Amino acid sequence: MQFLDFERQIAELYERIEKVKEIGNTEGVDINKTLEELQKKLAEVKKQVYSNLTPWQRVQLSRHPERPYTLYYIAEMCTAFTELHGDRLIGDDKAIVGGFGTMAGQTVMFVGHQKGVDTKSRQYRNFGMANPEGYRKALRLMKLAEKFNKPIVCLIDTPGAFPGIEAEERGQAEAIARNLYEMSKLKVPVVCVIIGEGASGGALGIGVGDRILMLENTWYSVISPESCSSILWRSWEHKEKAAEQLHLTASDMYFFKLVDEIVEEPLGGAHKDPQKMAQLLKDRLIANINQLQQINPAERIAQRITKFTAMGKFEEV
Repeated sequence: MQFLDFERQIAELYERIEKVKEIGNTEGVDINKTLEELQKKLAEVKKQVYSNLTPWQRVQLSRHPERPYTLYYIAEMCTAFTELHGDRLIGDDKAIVGGFGTMAGQTVMFVGHQKGVDTKSRQYRNFGMANPEGYRKALRLMKLAEKFNKPIVCLIDTPGAFPGIEAEERGQAEAIARNLYEMSKLKVPVVCVIIGEGASGGALGIGVGDRILMLENTWYSVISPESCSSILWRSWEHKEKAAEQLHLTASDMYFFKLVDEIVEEPLGGAHKDPQKMAQLLKDRLIANINQLQQINPAERIAQRITKFTAMGKFEEV
């Protein structure tokens, strides 16, 4: 179990509980009363810490190394899943995964960013930063879902699209822009969920849908707090202030009407109880898909376009 810096008090209580248990096992003394007091204290501290999280602390939770990723959610929510590969142009980008899955008795096309769970797999997945072929693969799969009239679920978790020269040479901006255009016109229901980090065009590349959901401890922004801090203050030291000023949390996004729903996480974050988190997400996905399937495709497309064109505040002079 890994703890973040602001969870230090919680970590200390867990350590004390383990020590008390060890003493009880080795010395044979009654530790029930002491354990009860420590568990009660732990519950109080957890409630206090997690009910007063700052934007930066939520960013930290969204990046927690034990947090569940796309393939975990798919495995938990689906009774069967067939992964599909390649963009039919260059190759298969491992940072984006997708395929048909059976969820609650119906076939759904899943597309999502995939980060690695250890050093080797993180390199293999390019830390969830997709190349142009990743976004083209995603669009190919979405078009396949449209062909067979299957709903689409996009799971977003990326620090951004891969910024390498080779990615730009292969048309990174064009690939993302093409996805925005094509996703706005898909005839099937599309539900997008930010399950971790939602950074810039890398997130938007699979982020146009009829319903946009955010897990409670995630963020969605044009730029990361660190990058924002380095631009404005020439240093990463102001990342906490940047996170606050960017208004990137789920509650901020809901207030600005950029997302439609916030999915509550288990106390302490999705990584504290991944199975429960997967079930909570599954319930919301099924509910939203069922609602969207009752709407005529032409009307659904019109609502989707209206939804996104209405975003933001501006004044024409």
